[in-house]
Amino acid sequence: MIKSALRRPVPFLLVLPFAAGCALLSLAPARADEVKTPPPPDILLGPLFNAVQSAKLFPDQKTFADAVPKGDPLTILADYRMQQSQRSFDLRHFVSLNFTLPKENAKYTPPTGQSLRQHIDGLWPVLTRTTGSVEKWDSLLPLPKPYVVPGGRFREVYYWDSYFTMLGLAESGRWDSVRDMVDNFAYEIDTWGHIPNGNRSYYLSRSQPPFFSLMVELLASRDGDTALVKYLPQMKKEHDYWMAGADGLEKSKAAERVVKMADGSLLNRYWDARDTPRPESWVEDINTAKSNPERPAAEIYRDLRAAAASGWDFSSRWLDDPQKLNTIHTTRIVPVDLNALMFSMEKTLARASIAAKDDDAARHYTAMADARRTAIEKYLWNNKAGWYADYDLKNHQVRGQLTAAALFPLFVNAASKERAAKMASVAESRLLKAGGITTTTVSSGQQWDQPNGWAPLQWVAVQGLTNYGSSKVAMEITWRFLSNVQRTYDREQKLVEKYDVVSAGAGGGGGEYPLQDGFGWSNGVTLKMLDMLCPKAQPCDSVPKARPAAAGEPAAAQAVKS
Repeated sequence: MIKSALRRPVPFLLVLPFAAGCALLSLAPARADEVKTPPPPDILLGPLFNAVQSAKLFPDQKTFADAVPKGDPLTILADYRMQQSQRSFDLRHFVSLNFTLPKENAKYTPPTGQSLRQHIDGLWPVLTRTTGSVEKWDSLLPLPKPYVVPGGRFREVYYWDSYFTMLGLAESGRWDSVRDMVDNFAYEIDTWGHIPNGNRSYYLSRSQPPFFSLMVELLASRDGDTALVKYLPQMKKEHDYWMAGADGLEKSKAAERVVKMADGSLLNRYWDARDTPRPESWVEDINTAKSNPERPAAEIYRDLRAAAASGWDFSSRWLDDPQKLNTIHTTRIVPVDLNALMFSMEKTLARASIAAKDDDAARHYTAMADARRTAIEKYLWNNKAGWYADYDLKNHQVRGQLTAAALFPLFVNAASKERAAKMASVAESRLLKAGGITTTTVSSGQQWDQPNGWAPLQWVAVQGLTNYGSSKVAMEITWRFLSNVQRTYDREQKLVEKYDVVSAGAGGGGGEYPLQDGFGWSNGVTLKMLDMLCPKAQPCDSVPKARPAAAGEPAAAQAVKS
């Protein structure tokens, strides 16, 4: 009986002990300087939340997760319990009386005749939000400074998205916005101990790819080492969050986000503190768990959430069977991109410690970075295939799948020259398509798989290859992806969240929701790439008709044929 109960979707009464420490009676913060840990809406509203999401009152499950109760949730819940058994009870009407639903953003109509650059520059104010205070029961978490959201259904700031958005803000000369966003993330670290997936109460149980130190490095490129010293305390706190549980961990064991390998090396994985359905994808997660009764539902929920923490939600990268989401095992996998970012964080911490004249700390973080680089080279390189890959903790071996994450060690300068050269060859022959770098070589219907290409992964590839002198391949990726963006913009007058890089002229598909317009990280990467194509003295507003020559390439380079 106990075994079968564990395989059912976890009911509300079993999820009350929220690992982040939420109490059912906790109040949502009124202002950014008056913060208590708010419970997520599935805990706050319990059976009512489950009823609304299960009834599919709204096409997007995120709608009700973002709804704001008009009164005390306990009173609303008591009213629901009293009324739900009445024959005349109308759940939709009850929700409309007791909740304020999120408003759809007014459709942005750009001025006619704008170039690609002009369109993006005009979008920054449209995507900027200020929420120093929020409604008492709102799932939105207040932030002290303005911030830029991705766009579309995403009404809050997202962690790893923001780094690529900030690259574009810097290219647009909006350094005040870059500083504001770094300040916001530092505030979140001070308040919550980490940067949540996004500024919503239901995102507090997980983080996302740790780009904060790279954000600080970006700001330091403008403000100098004073920026490194200023945010050193928060960078240390974030590192502590990722490494929590490492002390005393036995070999070949894992604790939350830390894994100790058989030789004692420390690496990291993605994790979520909760093992229940995601509020923003409630029914989808319950159905996924139901479709595989051989696994405990809580285990599937944790792996779905951990994949959301990775930013790659979802991808065959995390699946035992590429065509079945219910075979997801994210927490069993040591990701190459995460550990490359942790290496970068440790190098930045060492640099910041030197700037702060703390030589002991600098030596400590340098030693950690060196040890991690050694572990990456040992565990996250597929010697047989000739590319970087993830490590499977159950099978005790590197996984065979090639993904765009393999380029992260080049992005952070953690790769050897020999392996970087092999990655350049692999990227060109296996990942590069007519419209840019594909996310994986598998077509599964998941949005982080072929044929989709995502702006952040294009930038990681381009920057990583450039770091190791593979300028021709880097330019090829830049040209093909930008041409893809330009064709879509010329036809639809918008940038989108992801692109089909195989057909090379359309937005991407797959996943849990429709293609979103906006779009923060596409805007940022597009501006960075435009400025790579054209000299600073003559910046281009749109993609040139012919591909410029890469460094060391004949000047008569021709446009790529799709």
